[in-house]
Amino acid sequence: MNDPPDLIERVRRWVAQSGQTPGPPTTASTIEIAEAELGFKLPPLLVRLYSEVGDGQFGPEYTLMPMVDGAAQTIVGDYHGVMANRDDSGFAWPAGVIPILDWGCGMYAAVDCTVDSAPVRLYEPNGLSSGSGWHEAWFTDTATLDEWLEAWLSGAAWFSEDADPDQVHEPAPWDEVRVRLADRKPLREPAKKDKPSPHRKGKKRK
Repeated sequence: MNDPPDLIERVRRWVAQSGQTPGPPTTASTIEIAEAELGFKLPPLLVRLYSEVGDGQFGPEYTLMPMVDGAAQTIVGDYHGVMANRDDSGFAWPAGVIPILDWGCGMYAAVDCTVDSAPVRLYEPNGLSSGSGWHEAWFTDTATLDEWLEAWLSGAAWFSEDADPDQVHEPAPWDEVRVRLADRKPLREPAKKDKPSPHRKGKKRK
């Protein structure tokens, strides 16, 4: 995956200038806990983003979710939530795709951890009708996480308020999601804990 050396620093500068207040940088032990509970490794760039900028609460719109800790939404908590809904009600969410940002109205930005380039997927169920398939709610926002960050920083993302309509990159249908949704098995059984984690309550961030 292309990982420009100054990308993280540019994110840090943007955050500082915006007045946002990220959570404290995520520690290596917290990353280990998150990966154990998820059942798979996180993309290196995402780890750097959380370790060097902060534990969520920065970024576009409603900001990135914290990784594990917090009384509100978290990456690990929301992932467990959507996977549980998938099993309980047929709700379609592919294994290994972690929600990182809640756009509201049921929409999520999510990173596909099963692909080395860490594509950013968009889950947008609002256009579904009674005859739609769940696969129609899934799009590829960008082919890599760094492209998603670059689009946000440059104001060229579809969610950027001042984006030039002629230059903005629109999400494309995620064709391969049909196969991913057909596979109901988790990538690996997540680590079991003696007591449920408070961050799995699925509370909405304020």
